Amino acid sequence: QVRVIESGGGLVQAGGSLRLSCAASGGPFSSFHWGWFRQAPGKEREFVAAISWGSSSTAYADPVKGRFTIFRDSARSTVFLQMNSLTPEDTAVYYCARGQRRYNVAISTNPEQYNSWGQGTQVTVSS
Repeated sequence: QVRVIESGGGLVQAGGSLRLSCAASGGPFSSFHWGWFRQAPGKEREFVAAISWGSSSTAYADPVKGRFTIFRDSARSTVFLQMNSLTPEDTAVYYCARGQRRYNVAISTNPEQYNSWGQGTQVTVSS
């Protein structure tokens, strides 16, 4: 069972930046898609970004396009989420998760297609 640990969250002013990290251990990393999701208080968990197992494809939710970038370092079994131009609407707990199927073709934005979730890291953006 792969273990996933997110880090890098914190409190930042609107317009600022944060880089989240998702470190995986105990299981395969490179052959799976990886995704970032977030959940704000009182809201359902929503898709943020995902990257394919070969890093050839990425997907982003509309609210973060042009501001967030997902990338991975397979040598370190780590997925990153660079977040720029943050707004208070980005405040949430951010989760990282691994896709369910190895060498899957399509990137999914559905959280049910991911497993091996981390505990999350809190991102708070003040206005």
